[in-house]
Amino acid sequence: MSADSRLLGKVEGMEIGLSLGLQSDEGGLKLSLSECGCHVNDISIELEGGASWFYQGMVNAFKDQIGASVESTIAKKLSEGVSDLDSFLQSLPKEIPVDDKAALNVTFTSDPILKDSSVTFEIDGLFTKRETNQDLKSFFRNSASSAICPGNSKMLGISVDEAVFNSAAALYYNAEFMQWIVDKIPEQTLLNTARWRFIIPQLYKKYPNQDMNLNISLSSPPLVKISEEYVGANVDADLVIDVLQADQVIPVACISLVIRGSGALRVMGNNLGGSVRLEDFSMSLKWSNIGNLHLHLLQPIVRTVIQTVFVPYANDHLEKGFPLPIIRGFTLENAEIICSNSEIAVCSDVAYLDSSQQLRSRLTLPRSTPWKSKLL
Repeated sequence: MSADSRLLGKVEGMEIGLSLGLQSDEGGLKLSLSECGCHVNDISIELEGGASWFYQGMVNAFKDQIGASVESTIAKKLSEGVSDLDSFLQSLPKEIPVDDKAALNVTFTSDPILKDSSVTFEIDGLFTKRETNQDLKSFFRNSASSAICPGNSKMLGISVDEAVFNSAAALYYNAEFMQWIVDKIPEQTLLNTARWRFIIPQLYKKYPNQDMNLNISLSSPPLVKISEEYVGANVDADLVIDVLQADQVIPVACISLVIRGSGALRVMGNNLGGSVRLEDFSMSLKWSNIGNLHLHLLQPIVRTVIQTVFVPYANDHLEKGFPLPIIRGFTLENAEIICSNSEIAVCSDVAYLDSSQQLRSRLTLPRSTPWKSKLL
């Protein structure tokens, strides 16, 4: 063909058909290609200029073969694309690190549910010990509703069962992470027996002007409850009063606490975090080496300790949050939180981050189901 000849090609009525299978496979997702085909109704190839009149006849003679080659090439490329996408799905992580103790189990628990305008994935989502991939215990989980964000125009819906929060509480409790020795508080004079002489006279009489510690430990994992109107937690704890004498720590009394708090949730980047506040608490004497205690006199001191030590400590960790199951490279936008019976739903739009934004996000976002994710 001469250098000044020009080839013009046009394809009309191209039809492409794909039949795909998407299912869970050992905690991951497997995409398979059942059928793939391409049909070209008509292909026209024209040569212009130079000796085009000479070659046009040859091109017309091989028109059908050229059309078949186009169909075969497109089908092959589609098959390769499906294979690449399957490899990507197989490479998705099965756990997301939260910190040096915990990770989120994000293995898929059932086949995706395909609908006309959405696809729904169910993910285990419970907290596990880091690098063990072992759930601490079984938590009862309600079946997530098929409509995560009913009547919502958001692109993505993620439902988080209260079992997720309770699995986190159990993990940190079993790791002995929920024990505190309080030796510094805003009102430091409260940690000296002199301040208690009118509240517990026998304490001051036995240990005059001695410094004290308050040893707080949870007696069971916190229990989180979620309803349409309320997100709250009940915490059972023991407060041991210790007297510091020379090089000795002397436990003198133990008070059992039942603390009731309410929470507020918010989405920060791709993390779900929040805060908690004290609603009320009750006390009972567990044991005492200094006689009977008038607990009603102790209530203001205990409330101060809870408000100034326990609640800020909890909020410091809750503010960091834990990661939602979002594919790397994407971020939530304009997220909303909807509470319902025993679960919350995060309804959000999704945006793609370029490489520089991804790096900036990894540098600035804090480290931090069953889950149910739904692409709407």
